[in-house]
Amino acid sequence: MSRARPPDPVRGLITPDLLERARGVRLLSCDMDVRVGGGYRIAFGDGPATAMEFFGKYIDVVPNARLVWTNDEGEDGAVTTVTFEERDGKTLLTYRELFASKEALDAEGGGIMPEQLDQLDALLASQSR
Repeated sequence: MSRARPPDPVRGLITPDLLERARGVRLLSCDMDVRVGGGYRIAFGDGPATAMEFFGKYIDVVPNARLVWTNDEGEDGAVTTVTFEERDGKTLLTYRELFASKEALDAEGGGIMPEQLDQLDALLASQSR
């Protein structure tokens, strides 16, 4: 459960400077059109030679409540769903990835790491003070 209040958690996923700080990796480029049918393309890394690029499209956007996007980097990209629910002045963030198969999940390496969510929580909590 995040200490941040809505819409702060959403901002952490769609605002370039917050995204960079929450992930703890240098953001090389970021293009986001956060609306149903809009696309995103994000590159992280130390430079062009080591860039990790992520791209896809938003398939559901409910302000301050839900984001769903495709991960189109490979043939069997996952669909990511993030929901935000306020509980007792805090935000419950639920993060789910749906893979086409177990093989696709195994190839991905398990998706987001828990420490990335901890970094996002700490960043947003420090900004809401």
